[in-house]
Amino acid sequence: MNDKLIFEESKPGRSACSLPALDVPAQEINKLLPPAALRPAPAELPEVDELTLVRHYTNLSKKNFGVDSGFYPLGSCTMKYNPKVNETLSGLSEFANLHPYQPEGAVQGTLRLMYETAEFLKEISGLEGVTLAPAAGAHGEFTGLKVIHQYFKKHNEKKTKVLIPDSAHGTNPASGALCGFKAVEVKSDSHGNVDIPDLKAKMTNEVAALMLTIPNTLGLFDEHIAEICQIVHAGGGFIYMDGANFNSIMGITKPSLVCVDVLHFNLHKTFSTPHGCGGPGAGPIAVCAKLAPYLPVPIVVKNNDEYSLDYDRPESIGQIKGFFGNIAVIIRAYVYIRMMGPDGLKKASQMAVLNANYVMTQLKQHYHLQYDQHCMHECVLDATIQMKKFGVRTLDIAKRLLDYGFHPPTIYFPLIVHEALMIEPTETESKETLDEFIKAMIAIAKEAETMPDVVKSAPTTTPVGRLDEVKAARELKVR
Repeated sequence: MNDKLIFEESKPGRSACSLPALDVPAQEINKLLPPAALRPAPAELPEVDELTLVRHYTNLSKKNFGVDSGFYPLGSCTMKYNPKVNETLSGLSEFANLHPYQPEGAVQGTLRLMYETAEFLKEISGLEGVTLAPAAGAHGEFTGLKVIHQYFKKHNEKKTKVLIPDSAHGTNPASGALCGFKAVEVKSDSHGNVDIPDLKAKMTNEVAALMLTIPNTLGLFDEHIAEICQIVHAGGGFIYMDGANFNSIMGITKPSLVCVDVLHFNLHKTFSTPHGCGGPGAGPIAVCAKLAPYLPVPIVVKNNDEYSLDYDRPESIGQIKGFFGNIAVIIRAYVYIRMMGPDGLKKASQMAVLNANYVMTQLKQHYHLQYDQHCMHECVLDATIQMKKFGVRTLDIAKRLLDYGFHPPTIYFPLIVHEALMIEPTETESKETLDEFIKAMIAIAKEAETMPDVVKSAPTTTPVGRLDEVKAARELKVR
């Protein structure tokens, strides 16, 4: 593959386009534009023919990695396959050509789709109110905490803190801070659960909510969930559920059954829509009945057979995103939910859990497993054995996986597992794919023992080798 820059392909006089002959009188450009709008010298653009141009960018595109090209086992960021029927239907001209300023009467189909999506999410969660507006999971967190903040404001209660387990996503404390809350860390116990004595000690009347990832970022369902919710509710707080890991329990149980008050969904994870590179995404939230009045506007409502946008919600936190959410993502999720149905969603969760336990069981003989118990949708192994015995770190293993043709899993998270390797296979990968990944991981464990320098110098088959990541972050070059 030709790895030259497009400027290195340039040859004077070549062009990738053909312009028609001038059919109006020619004029000097400096007579048409003021001097300030003119370049002092011609733009330095590459001169290449069309075939060179097409091949250059086609070859570059082949260097991109995505779920369509290979296994993408990112832990805590569900990268399941995106069915192409979702893309086809969301790309229909009737959706693609919509404009948000069209009158409601002209977009009844889309409003119906939004209404039904919200109703599906109510059914899946067991909660009474839903907004589709948030643009991603972290935005959903922010919205959910704003709703909680508004509730206490309306009830003249002063709440200043949110409790966050030490295994939580980094966005949790950030969302709390944006809403004016102080984040208070709650420790995990030796089994990866919330430490109950620590929770009791920190659950004061200043606490607005506990932000709980269910299952947690260790891939474990907290054994004490009922007691946790009882402690928080008894102290006057709400249970906020981070739904990043919802792909393991949808259809099996409902968050409302474990007394969750607020939940954000990641449509771009759980319901198979594409994501990455900062977007697109959708992070709707579902809330219990007493928080529903505070949801952001607008809410899609149904009156007989007509659908409309309800802005008349005096207790609402207001509008948190321009227009009505990331509609194209919502359409994709709607198609997935309709296509799967309740039985299909449950089966997806069951297969995700099965796949994760299969990977964990095969690899725990070769990597350390800090919490050696059945996991949910993801497992967290670590490379402490390889590091202590052979000087091979998790980063080295992740880089070496590239040479085997696999995208690495999430590494060094959660922070409470030293040298963590967080693997989420999802339900969409076959046993054959998982076996190939397992085979590669075992081979790297053996290489760490017999030829550690090879692992520590990986990758060797990619367009660039091991980068100095600190230098790249500190001395950014964009030219």
